[in-house]
Amino acid sequence: MTNFQIKCKDVSELKSVAEQILETYSSEKIFLLSGKMGAGKTTLIKEMCRVMKVVDVVNSPTFSIVNEYKTTNGKSVFHFDLYRIKSPIELLDLGYEEYLYSDSICLIEWPELATDLMPPVYVMINIEADELTNERVFSMQLNM
Repeated sequence: MTNFQIKCKDVSELKSVAEQILETYSSEKIFLLSGKMGAGKTTLIKEMCRVMKVVDVVNSPTFSIVNEYKTTNGKSVFHFDLYRIKSPIELLDLGYEEYLYSDSICLIEWPELATDLMPPVYVMINIEADELTNERVFSMQLNM
């Protein structure tokens, strides 16, 4: 299964959402997370990192653009927040290719500006939030 949706009624269900995503796309390394401000991109990334057994504190790299976290087995997980990126050139200057082609998991918030710079294979996760019920719909699609 390459494309699917998960509905989430409460933040307590996020661990299950993260587990399903990582299990379904267990061979993938690049995850792009898209959604409006406050949709839950960083919150989902925190759960994904918990499931991957990240030992570091996970927080949004809004100003640093990228954070590196380590798992219990010493693997790296890279967390990007591209919200403040003004042009793809900034990512080139950052050396983004070294991260994306490192064979480490990369979790990328606000990828819209840099989609053309992504490797050919990645998982797009779109998060839609219902402001009245606080429910979330996570739509996953494998781009190949």
